[in-house]
Amino acid sequence: MTQVQTSAPPIRILVAKPGLDGHDRGAKVIARALRDAGFEVIYTGLRQTPEQIANAAVQEDVAVVALSILSGAHMTLVPRVIELLRAQEAGDIMVLVGGTIPDADIPKLKEAGVAEVFGPGTDTRDVVKYLRTQLSARA
Repeated sequence: MTQVQTSAPPIRILVAKPGLDGHDRGAKVIARALRDAGFEVIYTGLRQTPEQIANAAVQEDVAVVALSILSGAHMTLVPRVIELLRAQEAGDIMVLVGGTIPDADIPKLKEAGVAEVFGPGTDTRDVVKYLRTQLSARA
């Protein structure tokens, strides 16, 4: 009798650009790197509201929401996304933030529920390594 090996389905990650920020190069770079690393990536596109992001995360049954923000509105938009996820009983979804985030704001974002913040110039391999480490620890 032959044993069939089953592999776990790929981890689903939502990459989103909240607010009015119209620059999505970084979001596309990270989405491609995550896809190349074997994750299933859903990219929502530009100018998403926190409500749209939280709803998409729940509908797509993702494990991670990766928010890319360059607009400076991170202290408003990110906590709102987390609040909306928790309101939909999806507070276990890991939230990551990437972009131009002042160092002084990082502890506040983490207090609000952000797992990690990645600044400009972060090597995409470091993001992949972080996700693999953190998600395997959750399993």
